[in-house]
This record gives sequence, structure tokens and C-alpha cells, in this order.
Amino acid sequence: MIRIQNLNKSYVVGNTEMHVLKNLEVHIQAGELVSIMGSSGSGKSTLLNIIGILDSYDAGEYYLDNVLIKNLNESKAARLRNQLIGFVFQSFNLISFKNAMENVALPLYYQKVSRKERNKRALAYLDKLGLLEWAEHMPNELSGGQQQRVAIARAMVSEPKIILADEPTGALDSKTSHDVISLFREIHQTGITVIIVTHESDIAERTKRVIQIRDGAIIADV
Repeated sequence: MIRIQNLNKSYVVGNTEMHVLKNLEVHIQAGELVSIMGSSGSGKSTLLNIIGILDSYDAGEYYLDNVLIKNLNESKAARLRNQLIGFVFQSFNLISFKNAMENVALPLYYQKVSRKERNKRALAYLDKLGLLEWAEHMPNELSGGQQQRVAIARAMVSEPKIILADEPTGALDSKTSHDVISLFREIHQTGITVIIVTHESDIAERTKRVIQIRDGAIIADV
């Protein structure tokens, strides 16, 4: 599903070049549940952004579902993201003026699904995540855990092959964090590849595989 070979990424900050990712080799099979773990500044979020086709890389190769991801124009990149990837973020990234159902349905709007059908699918996913009665509530009327479940429903509604979660428990208390990780484990059981970026060891321990990054290099993959 994901094949990364000799991948390098640098940024220029002021007059200094920062080598953020160094000769990475990562292979992730379809249906794996993987955490990418590292401290702040280790390069883990940059790697996730490259996997999610939100950022480019300087050298090496990245294949997603056997497609080489390199020098794509934005329309093709957006199309691949819509077809293959669902995103979950630490800050939820819900649209404040749309209710839970409308937030979940949003990816289907970009796929040109009719309003009736996308609302139907959104309600079905909210129901799966125990939030059907909150479908017409606005984000500011939901708890942090409920907002993150809405975000997970939004990531799932287009039936992606991969879900990428960047510090999905970072804004949650410990009990809610473990509830959210349990949800990701259930999603993984359906055959979807789930990749979670985290700096929390107790979260990483609940995944099937842990890739540890330090200073832009992989130091462990177990």
C-alpha cells in the first residue's frame, strides 16, 4: 500500500538548511495498524504529510497503492487524496458553522455526490460512532471526544483505503484518548490501513507496529 525508498526532505529556514527526513525506508502493507512515534521536531508529522500528499519530498521514491507520488499537479494530488485517504487531526478541524452531519458529509461534496446521498451516508457513519442524536449539533456544542468522533466519521465517509491521524489524542483526556484509539482499532479490523502519529508511548503500544523516528531517521521498527 505504501512504499517509501531512500526518501529525503529538507527545509530552508533563514540561511540554514534543515534536513528533516534522512534516507527513510518504510513499507506499510494494506490493512496494517501502525504508529509513527517521535518527539517534537523528529520529522514524524512531515512524513505523515508526505504520505498524505500534503507535502512534497526532495529525493527518493514514494509509491501509494502502486502509484509513484512525485511532481503531481494539485488537481491530481487532490483526486488521489479524495479517493484513497481520510485525515484526522489533533485540533479536529471541524467547520464551525456546519453541524456534525454537514461536517461528515463534506468529503462527499468534493466527490460530487448528491446532497441527499451524502447526508444519508453521513448519518450512517454518525450512527456507527454513536453520535446520531448529535447530528444537527454544531461543533461548539460537542465535547472534545465527540468532536474527534465526528472527525473520524468524516475521514471514513468516503470509504478510503488509508486513514492518517496526526496526534489524534493530543487534545483529549486519557480516558477519551483510549476510547478514540479503540475506535481506530475497530476501523483497522475492517481492513483499512491506519497510521497514527503520536508522541505518547501508551497510544503507540496499542497499535500493531511502532515506527520510531529521531532527528529525521528511523531508529526502530517493531
